[in-house]
Amino acid sequence: MVAVARPHAEVRAMRRDDLPAVSAMESASYDFPWSEGIFSDCLKAGHPCWVLWVDGEVAGYGVLSVAAGEAHVLNLCIGQAHRGLGLGRHLLKRLLDVARWNGAQRVFLEVRPSNPVAQTLYQSVGFIEIGRRPKYYPAKVGREDAIVMALELVAP
Repeated sequence: MVAVARPHAEVRAMRRDDLPAVSAMESASYDFPWSEGIFSDCLKAGHPCWVLWVDGEVAGYGVLSVAAGEAHVLNLCIGQAHRGLGLGRHLLKRLLDVARWNGAQRVFLEVRPSNPVAQTLYQSVGFIEIGRRPKYYPAKVGREDAIVMALELVAP
């Protein structure tokens, strides 16, 4: 097995001028992508929105919502060219740091059952399945359930 070195990655706040690259990555990654307008609305609403910057380009992004002692990972994506390098874990850990800095005691997220790679990433940092949301996601045929996962950031 050949080890692949993780490139130097910088995580910084998402800016308006990142939106075309973020939207293009979203569209390339998902069958039912968020629109550029949704990302813009998240910025306007003050949600913590972050980009992962590698070699002069957006390599990934994450959007978090934080309120009332809880956080919710709304979106997390690494572009196809940068997958498999540990960058998703790097970005997720930064989002968890942001949640802590904003006083969150627990973090929630939804993930598709058809996305085992994301499930494995979330489990690797301590998320556990706490339930399901029936027919939560649009699918090519009908709708797909969501696995609801949670991570406690502080002891109860």
